[in-house]
Amino acid sequence: MFLGRVIGTLVAAVVTPGMEGVPLLWVQPLDKRRQPAGLAFVCADGTRMAGPGELVYWEASREAALTLEPSFVPVDHAVVGLVDDVQLDEAPVCAPAQVARGATGAPARAPRRGRRQP
Repeated sequence: MFLGRVIGTLVAAVVTPGMEGVPLLWVQPLDKRRQPAGLAFVCADGTRMAGPGELVYWEASREAALTLEPSFVPVDHAVVGLVDDVQLDEAPVCAPAQVARGATGAPARAPRRGRRQP
């Protein structure tokens, strides 16, 4: 599923059988930081609840056709749900590991185990 924002609505002049009453929306795809990520496209609203300004998640291809009732109507994109909040769990940026240094400035070596050399 993908993130997008509804930027407008469409009214179809001719409706394909099975698409009667399904709202059509202009959706701007967004990246995970809610920035535009491509060109806007037409999306069928399977939820029948989204409107301009709403943050939605959508599906494409065959999965989009499966979200509408009846299934397999001719759509390329479909709104699957409304988004209330987006939380990013970013991986923390780790500082490089501190290397212990010996008296000469070279990395300190761990003591060897085993036989002693004379």
